[in-house]
Amino acid sequence: MSELPRWQRCLDATLGAPKPGQYRARPEDFLVDEQLDFTPEAHGEHLWLRLEKRNQTTLDVVRSLSRICGVTPRDIGYSGMKDRIAVTRQWLSVHLPGRDAPGELDASLEALGIKVLEKARHPRKLKRGVHRTNGFILRLTGEAVQAEDFERRWQALCEHGVPNYFGPQRFGSEGRNLQRAQALLARGWRKRDDRQGMMLSTARSFLFNELLSARLADGTWNRPIAGDTLMLEGTQSVFTIDATDGNLLARAEALDVHPTGVLWGVGSGGAEAQSKAAAHEAQLPRRHPALCEGLEKSGVKSARRALRMRLTQPQLRWEPEGVLLSFALPRGSFATAVIGELIDHPDMA
Repeated sequence: MSELPRWQRCLDATLGAPKPGQYRARPEDFLVDEQLDFTPEAHGEHLWLRLEKRNQTTLDVVRSLSRICGVTPRDIGYSGMKDRIAVTRQWLSVHLPGRDAPGELDASLEALGIKVLEKARHPRKLKRGVHRTNGFILRLTGEAVQAEDFERRWQALCEHGVPNYFGPQRFGSEGRNLQRAQALLARGWRKRDDRQGMMLSTARSFLFNELLSARLADGTWNRPIAGDTLMLEGTQSVFTIDATDGNLLARAEALDVHPTGVLWGVGSGGAEAQSKAAAHEAQLPRRHPALCEGLEKSGVKSARRALRMRLTQPQLRWEPEGVLLSFALPRGSFATAVIGELIDHPDMA
């Protein structure tokens, strides 16, 4: 599989394909602010730092903190991985039991283009996936922004939600991460070959996007069907339905519940495809048997992800050179999935 497929967009059926546009022309055009729903307790063995970085990955920052503080990367915690070509703010933690941070910490980080915004002690390491949302401020330019239907596209996404695709950055340039994942799963996944689990995540993300695209194609990505597992808006709580009714359809229309898709792993596809939802998921091992089998052999457990995401606090502001959009998304959702509905860009192909 040398190239990623062109997955379905939700607005093409009503508004047609978007026109060409640009985003992230410079890091300042893509601002990300990670939001926790708790604050550090001001005591403990771990120093928590809220940092602002530019043109660096989260793992770049981890390596810098490891060197400056004299700890191993395993002693550093973070909740989410943030984009490189962006200005991003997020918390990281450093395990410093019984000692203070180096006196030159702030200056050393500043010299590397990393600003310390806040510091606090906490008893525990910052764990993956504990932040609640990411706030975004994005600048878009180009023909798509000047088109008369741009605001209608934006309003449709605000009112009806956005397909919760994993973004192109998950798959690497020209899909190279997916190629690496395929090769690793084919010979048998081992932890030592994939310390961060990124190859497993890449394979699961690809299969999820395939499923979501299929449900976009038949118009069921945003409304429940028989056998669906639904997720409550704003939580990870899920429940499975045997059939739909007027109440469930109304809740889905109000963005209160969302259909989910499988993140493939042990326990996926165990039931016979007797419902519409199961029939969709049963297509994955038929179309991509090596990926599904490799994931099951790796031992990663099956999970669920919402097929749709809701934009919270959405705002649009016109500028002389383009448009500034701001909104928040649940953790694990990608702003590039929003951008891909608004502009045509090589990254989104």
